[in-house]
Amino acid sequence: MIKLMIVDDSLFMRRILRDALKEDDDIIVVGEARNGKEALEKIPILKPDVITLDIEMPIMDGITTLKHIVDKYSIPVVMISSLTEDGAYHTLKALEIGAIDFITKPKNIFEMSSEFIKYEITDKIKAAAVSKVKKDYSIKFKPKITGQEDLVLNKNVEYDYIIAIATSTGGPRALQDVIPLFPKNINGTILVVQHMPANFTKSLADRLNSLSHVVVKEGEEGETLKRGYCYIAPGDYHMRVVPKGNQNIIRLSKEPPIKGLRPAADLLMESVAEIEGYKKIGVIMTGMGSDGAKGIVKIKNANGYTIAQDETTSVVFGMPKSAIKTKHVDKIVPLNNIAHEIMSIVGV
Repeated sequence: MIKLMIVDDSLFMRRILRDALKEDDDIIVVGEARNGKEALEKIPILKPDVITLDIEMPIMDGITTLKHIVDKYSIPVVMISSLTEDGAYHTLKALEIGAIDFITKPKNIFEMSSEFIKYEITDKIKAAAVSKVKKDYSIKFKPKITGQEDLVLNKNVEYDYIIAIATSTGGPRALQDVIPLFPKNINGTILVVQHMPANFTKSLADRLNSLSHVVVKEGEEGETLKRGYCYIAPGDYHMRVVPKGNQNIIRLSKEPPIKGLRPAADLLMESVAEIEGYKKIGVIMTGMGSDGAKGIVKIKNANGYTIAQDETTSVVFGMPKSAIKTKHVDKIVPLNNIAHEIMSIVGV
């Protein structure tokens, strides 16, 4: 039984969350709090296994509360966020501080009671309950400085490797331990599927770009892949790569979600596997579910090299575990070795 504490200043929202969870026998709501101050007073008494935490609250907001929880306890926290750019910014901040995952409030709050949202809420709470809480980054980064070398390099579209990375729960933090370690003259182009809504992937790309030597951006329809660039699949769009002449371009689509996911890593990786004349690397990192496992098989069968994050450093081991089970993973490595493993193959 997972003991859950709900922290939200809205009585209506607390009631919706309670109702969404009441049919699940594995989760019990042990208490509620109207703000961060009240939550911190109740945690030692209620001893919850998981906390849902609203970002915008009076007296003590969610970000401040989260910092106290991460400092004092090893309790997984799932943030409740609005589907706005401001909400995306603060959610990414929360994930950096130590939140495990987040749930977005739809524009119409009554949609929170839909079956799909109910499934998402229960799924993420259960994943958080078995996740690993991480307080500190293994690596600290300074913002990059763009100079003439970057400007010259960005004109070069030639590369030998296409690197496809898939991640979900725990991914935003994990990507910060990988992408910023790539040098700007990496002999490849990088594509990432991170399961996130629209707006959130743009904020993630901007954040990674500020930390990285490679250029990080959301992928755009018809965009030509370049060396030293990292393209994040935009939220709510599938992203593929297709050849066009002697170049490779991005294709975005609104095809139906695969197992509830759009973007889906399997589609991206399968398209990468089909590109001829390039070497391929497939990487599966922390995340819930099995997305990317089929794609890894395709990349391996196309003579690519495949990597999975190990269990110890994964916040949630679902995706890497599913990939490893296919027996098509060449190497299992901890998070802080993934960039090194890629660079030992790709070079500059």
